[in-house]
Amino acid sequence: MNQIKTKRERVKFASDNVTGACPEVLNALLKANEDDKTPYGNDELSKNLQNKFSEIFEKEVIVFPTASGTAANALALSTMTPSFGNIYCHRLSHINVDECGAPEFYTGGAKLVNLNGNNGKIIAEELDNNISGKGVVHHTQPSSVSITQLCETGVAYNLDEINEISEVTHKHDLNIHMDGARFANALVSLNCTPAEMTWKSGIDVLSFGATKNGCLAAEAIIFFKPELVGNLAFLMKRAGHLLSKMRFVSAQLDAYISDEVWLKNAKHANSMGKKLSQGLLKHKNIELAYPTDANEVFVKIPKNIIDQFNLHGYKINDDEWEDKAVRLVAAWNTDPADVESFLNIIKS
Repeated sequence: MNQIKTKRERVKFASDNVTGACPEVLNALLKANEDDKTPYGNDELSKNLQNKFSEIFEKEVIVFPTASGTAANALALSTMTPSFGNIYCHRLSHINVDECGAPEFYTGGAKLVNLNGNNGKIIAEELDNNISGKGVVHHTQPSSVSITQLCETGVAYNLDEINEISEVTHKHDLNIHMDGARFANALVSLNCTPAEMTWKSGIDVLSFGATKNGCLAAEAIIFFKPELVGNLAFLMKRAGHLLSKMRFVSAQLDAYISDEVWLKNAKHANSMGKKLSQGLLKHKNIELAYPTDANEVFVKIPKNIIDQFNLHGYKINDDEWEDKAVRLVAAWNTDPADVESFLNIIKS
């Protein structure tokens, strides 16, 4: 009988979604599993998240744990945007490209207005020029703005850029949402506080990401303005996102933001991203497509080198990015030796 040898696929650097949970999160889940707890977010862990996040953000906030980033984004935007409203976002943003119409669905039909920006980031001036039609019954109505931090090209908005976009947003009486799927990576990259990167820069609602940086499935919608919460509790229930055993999501978030686990994980991921980026740039036929601000590396690699990576089992995808840029992502548990092994393929 002939045996067919299959090549083991290596998914390292394909995404920071390929990793498991960090030890602190796993231990917290085991502890949460020991006793019976009140369901639907009425357990002590879930209730205490309000205080813990308020301390981190230096402001009283309202927190709603969720199990996915898509749910966090779409539900957050549904509190800010009516069915006849506009959501202004970058054309490469996750809500526009990768969420299968969830923002439109959860808002009841709101329109995503795409902006070109620069390096994946919205530009305040372009945003200002595109907000129009307010009060005109024939037009969908300007309602909200969404920015992604880190953005989809791995680049971070600096504080001045966030402030400028927020000022334009609020000048037009709109609300601004931040998709923080890689919030910790951006925070570490900018070396600022959570407050400075959010409400002090004008952000109204945040989708706080944790899954990509050490959790199994845990995100949170964080409101800096209580008046924006509206009917979110009912919207979550109707959408199937009021979890009966919410404590298992809350336990992940609690462990993640305790003892600076989230910052430690992000610092390591970012350092591995920089190591990978710098190693790739030592080869004259490889160039960066975007600056490496954190743990995502976008590079233009010749097809023959991509073929070599594929022969070694790496999953290299150059289909979805402009100019055939390859995305490589380091994670909270990336081993420096794995970076070296990857770079050695080019050397050989």
